[in-house]
Amino acid sequence: MRKLIVTTLALAFAAGTLFATGAAEAKDKKFISIGTGGPTGVYFIVGQSICRLVHKAAAEGRKTGRKHGIRCSAPSTGGSTYNIGQIREGELDFGVAQSDWQFHAYNGSSKFKGKAFKKLRAVFSVHPEPYHIIVGKNSGIKSWADLKGKRFNIGNPGSGQRGTTEVLMEKYGTKKSDFKIATELTSTEQSKALCDGKIDAYGYTVGVPNAGVSIATDGCGAKIINLMTSVEKGLVDANPFYAFATIPKGTYKTTDADVTTFGVMATFVTSADVAEKVVYEVARAVFENLDDFRKLHPAFKNLDPKLMIKNALSAPLHPGAVKYYKEKGWM
Repeated sequence: MRKLIVTTLALAFAAGTLFATGAAEAKDKKFISIGTGGPTGVYFIVGQSICRLVHKAAAEGRKTGRKHGIRCSAPSTGGSTYNIGQIREGELDFGVAQSDWQFHAYNGSSKFKGKAFKKLRAVFSVHPEPYHIIVGKNSGIKSWADLKGKRFNIGNPGSGQRGTTEVLMEKYGTKKSDFKIATELTSTEQSKALCDGKIDAYGYTVGVPNAGVSIATDGCGAKIINLMTSVEKGLVDANPFYAFATIPKGTYKTTDADVTTFGVMATFVTSADVAEKVVYEVARAVFENLDDFRKLHPAFKNLDPKLMIKNALSAPLHPGAVKYYKEKGWM
């Protein structure tokens, strides 16, 4: 009987120890979420890639004793302005956003007029994002003016492509009623709609190359048109977050010459409310594995850490990111 009691007590002690250890480990874990974009877009790949590197750092840390306990998810979302809004609400910890919408959100301009998000914090910038207008093979569209009377997808509400398209509409003096139809398709839907003949063109802000764009260009002969009028020049001259961009010849099957347009940068942002340790570990995971990151999409191949921590960042850097960058001697 005494032996049984001792065994029972030992089991109870062991179970209690395991429970305490498990509870401590669970307490140490932090689950973070990253807002991305449509599943065929580069933002989705950015978020998934960052999570992959965070998990890689966690696995390596378990071997070396340097544990950070962070677990990461990067679901498909509505895009730039949606991500910023959800970060503000505390529903997302991080998000990918166009540099122009980072600027507007922090400064309370454009769509964020009267709603400045002063707790928005930058972590780093990623890749350039030219604004594309992709037109159907037989649409006859060669310029913005030719979109009048056509079926044009302006993008889903909350997306960066919708925001940039609306900026152009305002500058060109174009109203929704000027289009035969102004659709609000997501980035996942628009290329199929173009190839199926349901729309004539769509606007899209995205890194190059892009799988969704190739569905239209390589799949049904769609083309990307030049945007290099005084309107685009005025936007670039007046706004630090815009720059002229080139989509190189040969990027897609129908890109038989360089396409000149303008664009923004993809940036990675968070909130001042996110813990310094968390942001530090995420930044560290990315930059300590930057060679791996560069291989995950062609748009990432030229990433330079010293440029990533300063280019196209309007909001202040998060202290957790600053801590890591100073450790690396980049600041």
